[in-house]
Amino acid sequence: MDTTLTIIANAYSGYWNYLVHEITHPSWHNYFWWLIGISLVVWLLEILVPWRKEQPVIRADFWIDAWYMFFNFFVFSLIGYAALSDVVVYALRGGFTALTGITDLSWIDVRGLPGWSQLLILFVVRDLIQWNVHRLLHASPRLWEVHKVHHSVEQMGFAAHLRYHWGETIVYRTIEYLPLAFFGFGLTDFFAVHIVALAIGHLNHANINLPIGPLRYVFNSPQMHIWHHAKNLPAGSKGVNYGISLSLWDWLFGQAYLPSSGRDIPLGFDHIEHYPRGFFAQLREPFRPRTTPHP
Repeated sequence: MDTTLTIIANAYSGYWNYLVHEITHPSWHNYFWWLIGISLVVWLLEILVPWRKEQPVIRADFWIDAWYMFFNFFVFSLIGYAALSDVVVYALRGGFTALTGITDLSWIDVRGLPGWSQLLILFVVRDLIQWNVHRLLHASPRLWEVHKVHHSVEQMGFAAHLRYHWGETIVYRTIEYLPLAFFGFGLTDFFAVHIVALAIGHLNHANINLPIGPLRYVFNSPQMHIWHHAKNLPAGSKGVNYGISLSLWDWLFGQAYLPSSGRDIPLGFDHIEHYPRGFFAQLREPFRPRTTPHP
């Protein structure tokens, strides 16, 4: 118990010190200011070369989406996620070691590879895991109610990228943990991977036209991702274009859907007009008793 309490106390104090340092010490190696910088650059692109020219610069839900960005990137960890995850990781490692005697989970050891190749492997493997988790969020009726927060956007813009329920963080991180641990990545700092994924995610949700030619079969884009948010999906489908950074998995596994540009298609889901608009109401919504079936 004392060990658990120490882990929790260290997590709170450590994350608070980290957050204060991030905000007060701008640098090239700083998540907070990279989030600010990338957001401003992509927003400037939306202003200068908008894809949907009639969409306001301050679109519907812009400010709540901006708050979601900072809540999910920083505040949620401060509230308790950092402490909880530290305790769970400690328990998992201890339990796994006690049962198996194995202290090193790295079954596919990439630590001898050059740093750039470790980052590339992490980027691709992580994206494949996230693609599968994303499919699960649509396939499971319970998880779909959590994921609905992200799909409640009716006017797409860069800030919608990080508009999601805190429950998604738990689902993604829980499922990601063991597969990524199996690779035994030797790098302690995956900063570059996070920044690249952040930039691609912002662009995919942005109100810009981004023609990338044949690269569309590898990378996601606003023109592909808009169809993921389409209100009207192909008959019998619970989702399309699940790619996070890469579209590769959608093309390989038959989930790609790109019938037209998609510029002006309606977004959301059935009965979206009844979905709550406030932040706290949206956080409560997945836990409300359900009377309607999963679409």
